[in-house]
Amino acid sequence: MKLCRFDHDRLGVVVGESLRDVSAALDVLPQVRYPLPQVDPLIAHLPQVREAIEALLPTAPFHPLAGAHLLSPVANPGKIVAAPVNYRRHLEEARMQAEIHHDQQVQEIQKIGLFLKATSSLVGPSQGVALQHLDRRNDHEAELAVIIGKEGRDISREDAMQYVAGYAVGLDMTVRGPEERSLRKSVDSFTVLGPWLVTADEIADPANIDFWLKVNGQLRQSANTRDMVLDIGALIEFASSFYTLHPGDILLTGTPEGVGPVLPGELIECAFEGIGQIDVKVRAAGHSE
Repeated sequence: MKLCRFDHDRLGVVVGESLRDVSAALDVLPQVRYPLPQVDPLIAHLPQVREAIEALLPTAPFHPLAGAHLLSPVANPGKIVAAPVNYRRHLEEARMQAEIHHDQQVQEIQKIGLFLKATSSLVGPSQGVALQHLDRRNDHEAELAVIIGKEGRDISREDAMQYVAGYAVGLDMTVRGPEERSLRKSVDSFTVLGPWLVTADEIADPANIDFWLKVNGQLRQSANTRDMVLDIGALIEFASSFYTLHPGDILLTGTPEGVGPVLPGELIECAFEGIGQIDVKVRAAGHSE
């Protein structure tokens, strides 16, 4: 099932080139009061929501997908966990380009570990990317996004896939510079997620997904998820050995070689086989286009 959040926080199911508005399924979510839960309610109750969706689908109104304003399919992640240099050829690329490493040693993921991005950086593809530091290089990074479906701590690699709710296309943007990754990658709009969440049962082999990224139609990145240094299971094991994973947490699994700069006015297209494609406009912060 492909679940999207569109327009003014409507819930949709994508069917071909259209979507069905199943927002009424959100009525099954429990009402909450302060303090709010540290999880995404929709992901935490995804089985109940899907059951409600199945009952609504036969009569759910259709909308053209082309005109929908697509938001992030996960509205309230507790945290965004990211995997640096998780593709061998990107590690080599980062070590060779001074604009990337800024005279800092780029180490293997097993040594440097994971890092967190601010949840305030999260947007959907229709919201676009807003560049704030135009005096610096701002790079695109295509990444498979894994959405955690249930709470877990010290999860073994063998059990890890049981904790996955689904997948989405991820665009991890970064400002190049000497500061820590988490700062440079947490700029508003620098985590794009979409175009929808594909539930885990729809993806037969997440370790074998072709993907690519283009800027203004020019191919920049092309790889397969089998090229990861640490696969999804190993990343979940690694992350959960440091902190509890909660429903709605987003795991960005790393990017391959070919990262490069983007400028205001350019269009980023990124597609993952079996998941979908996001088209993301780049603008200068403070400008609507």
